Amino acid sequence: MDVRRVVEIWNPGAGCSGTGYLVADRIVLTALHNVLGSTGRVEVRRLVPGAGADRWATAELLWPERAQDPEVDVALIQVADGAWTVPDGMDPVRWGRIDAAVVEERLGCLAVGFPRSEVRDGVRDTKEIRGHVESLTGLKSGGERITVYVDRVAAPSKPDGKSRWSGTSGAALFARGRLVGVVTTDRARDYEADQLTAVSVASLAARPGFAMAVKAAGGDLVLEDVSAASDAGPPHSAYDVEVPRGIHNLPDLPSRIFVGRDEALAALGRALSEDSQTITQTLHGLGGVGKTTLALHYAHDHRDEYRLVWWIRADTPDLIDAGLAALAARLRGGRAPALATAQAASWAIGWLQTHPGWLLVFDNVERPEDVRPVTGQLRAAGRQLLTSRCGGGWSGDPLPLPVLDTEASLDLLARLTNGGDEEEARALAEELGHLPLALEQAGAFIAQTSITIGEYREMLREYARHTTDAAPAGSDPTRTMARIWRITLDALHERDPRAVEILRVAAWYAPTGIPRDLFAPLAENPVDLAGLLALLANYNMITIDRSTLGVHRLVQTVARTPADDDPHRGRELIDEARVQAAAWLCGALPDDPDENVAGWPTWRHLLPHTEALLAAWRPAEDNDSTLFVLNQVALYLQGQGEPLRAIDFLRRNLEGSLRLKGTGHLDTLTARNNLASAHERAGDVSRAIPLFEETLAERLQILGKDHPHTLTSRNNLACVYEAAGDLHRAIPLYEETLVDRQRVLGGNHPQTLSSSNNLAYAYSSVGELDRAIALYEKTLAGRLRVLGEDHPDTLMSRHNLASAYKDAGDVPRSISMLEKVWSDRSRVLGAVHPDSLASRNNLAHAYLRDGQTDRARLLFEGNLADQLRVLGEEHPDTLTTQNNLAFLWEFSDDVSRALRLYEEVLTVRLRVLGEDHPDTLVSRNNLAQALESRGRTSSAVELYVELLADCVRVLSPDHPTTLLVRRNLAAARARNWKFRKPTD
Repeated sequence: MDVRRVVEIWNPGAGCSGTGYLVADRIVLTALHNVLGSTGRVEVRRLVPGAGADRWATAELLWPERAQDPEVDVALIQVADGAWTVPDGMDPVRWGRIDAAVVEERLGCLAVGFPRSEVRDGVRDTKEIRGHVESLTGLKSGGERITVYVDRVAAPSKPDGKSRWSGTSGAALFARGRLVGVVTTDRARDYEADQLTAVSVASLAARPGFAMAVKAAGGDLVLEDVSAASDAGPPHSAYDVEVPRGIHNLPDLPSRIFVGRDEALAALGRALSEDSQTITQTLHGLGGVGKTTLALHYAHDHRDEYRLVWWIRADTPDLIDAGLAALAARLRGGRAPALATAQAASWAIGWLQTHPGWLLVFDNVERPEDVRPVTGQLRAAGRQLLTSRCGGGWSGDPLPLPVLDTEASLDLLARLTNGGDEEEARALAEELGHLPLALEQAGAFIAQTSITIGEYREMLREYARHTTDAAPAGSDPTRTMARIWRITLDALHERDPRAVEILRVAAWYAPTGIPRDLFAPLAENPVDLAGLLALLANYNMITIDRSTLGVHRLVQTVARTPADDDPHRGRELIDEARVQAAAWLCGALPDDPDENVAGWPTWRHLLPHTEALLAAWRPAEDNDSTLFVLNQVALYLQGQGEPLRAIDFLRRNLEGSLRLKGTGHLDTLTARNNLASAHERAGDVSRAIPLFEETLAERLQILGKDHPHTLTSRNNLACVYEAAGDLHRAIPLYEETLVDRQRVLGGNHPQTLSSSNNLAYAYSSVGELDRAIALYEKTLAGRLRVLGEDHPDTLMSRHNLASAYKDAGDVPRSISMLEKVWSDRSRVLGAVHPDSLASRNNLAHAYLRDGQTDRARLLFEGNLADQLRVLGEEHPDTLTTQNNLAFLWEFSDDVSRALRLYEEVLTVRLRVLGEDHPDTLVSRNNLAQALESRGRTSSAVELYVELLADCVRVLSPDHPTTLLVRRNLAAARARNWKFRKPTD
């Protein structure tokens, strides 16, 4: 039997389907009832894929001339469509006659048809029926009818192995490779029993016109006896070769250690189970994820369930043919004649088509189209398991194989290395991205060389090229991570070189959440970009969602590591990709990172990628792009209340600017100024002051005393003096800067107005509230005139003036003004802008001063909720609100609750800001006050004594906080706490 001769028949008049068999190029043998009711015309199409296979062709009744013989339910139909073609190289039809006198007790037989025209995986499919004819009951009516007892069904649609056979009528019945009958069981009866009825070919040959019709079409109806005697001598075709169960060519398992794949193995077992409709199942995933190993374990575990299991390397069509040819050689033994590879592959396909119950494993299929010519011919008789790096283009739903989870990774490493430091193992598993092959090679290398896991991690960092391309002794030297992925990169480069370029650039970012838009410059349009990313995802080199993509950590390591023997990883290509990654990231960073609230969501998404780029880029190789990234990241972190993290970036930025541009370059001076500002925000005024002073000195020398940058440096130096509590130096410098800005820039210049605002704040800090209020009012008038009422600087002036009114005791006026400022800031800047939250905070303080405790509590709690959501629980502004809320509880005599919150705030400030930050010192003062309120005076005194020494050391003896602590210590000793106050 040649499955390529099987056709499906559709009767449009009767609305039914059936099966037929090509006995000549245009003549189909089928059941007569498949044609009745059609006015003599039906439609046919071939089963096996190929040119025109899915196209329906018109056919007409050829024999019998009149459909009037109810005893013979058989017909010949002739294809009338001129475009009809048949596959080349089909085996000739061999006709047979069952001789009841000499047949053995049971004669095996085979039929292939379309039960209900079943559809599997979106492709038409058949069912193969294997059964037998018994000598006593199988032949009836003088050999005219054949009764077939069904033994086995390939891929039954019922778990018990039985199935309905609607649509099978008209199928050709074969015994020992000869066509001996036509199945005629009435389709409409939806037959469920274990028997099928067929009309024998021998009886048809004796009927008038049948043999002549076959011969006229080019066929030759010569009947061969089918009996025990007919099996003598060598088999005539592939369909006659029978082999015992248990044949296989499975390689041995690469390792007895197999962890973390129970669920995947069970899913594969379900997909290929006997009651599954799946004929072909694809397993896909990243190179090195363990597809081959999983398939090999499944094949070994289930080998006894199949008549034959055959493993085929499927990297190329030639290897597939070679694997099938090897199967043919095993099945044929030493039979002559010897076959060429293509002939042997075709012979093997023919054997598989007619001997169901096998499993073929096609390992490492590069492209779906490489294997379709084979799998399409074998859909009816067995199971096919494919492994591939490619995830798309398959029929049905492929099974994705993910990397191992953390526990499985640790288990694998522990077994391979006989233990070791668990934290080091956890870190190594993370660095290797939980990829099984990488973990196996790392574990084997560690065991063989007797090094520690920590030492291997260091080697991976310092010698990434050699580590990812090193095969442990006894393993396949071609199966290293670098060499496996080289194959995938070759395939991608052949499809579109830009896909490989995307990988090289993405290697410099964080492994997940990379915005797709970053790669837009590489594509012609969004459709083109989507296609490039889909190509990479199809090969499992990236994962994608609607807005981002991800790359495996180890893929990134390999992609950014130069290798002279890899055309995709030349040093020049990798350097270009690194520069491109920095440039594209620069273009995506929002402006004004510390103040532009609208840009903060984008910053949150891009921050991991800026940090990854800077971490992978050696500081000694920094260029203008990385210096820009360093500065912008630092400014964003400062705006988010993380000055300590910002300092590291700004220090590197300054070092790079000094190396690239020199001491006196304007960018270098700006870098030093920004580093000083970060130290100031971190409360480290001892480091900030010398940097500001050095910057001012150099700007005076290079730019002159009246240059705007020089005036900015003087203003910044005054600010840090104020932060250090040295108001005696700060106020004169503020005053001098204000005068010079008025002279150089004019009284209405925004920077002049900023100097006026800063000087007013300094006056307020030393208690000169009359001077402060007068200057605040003047500044506000100027900003209203120059900037307008909704400008952020104007709103800041109104906020500061309202706070000064509160400090001066005019609380009602302060409340009225703060309510308006809060409303306007929320309208202009947004309700969760830091300035809006600051106004709400100060309004709460004003309510508290006015005795409106409930209103104050609601505002503090609302502020805290918004800050936790927008800024995070460790932001300095969030901690300040928590501190103020604690003061409210203390003010309300709920000291226990206040004490707990003070302790929580102090703990976080110590961790985030450090023990010497001014806010941390304030927290220690407030905690001491709460202890004193609880009657724990001795504990409070001890804390005040330690705190006072630190304030003198860090701030100065005359700093307002130092003076407050000194007063509180004296009061505690006298059991008096009237000097306490909340912090703004």
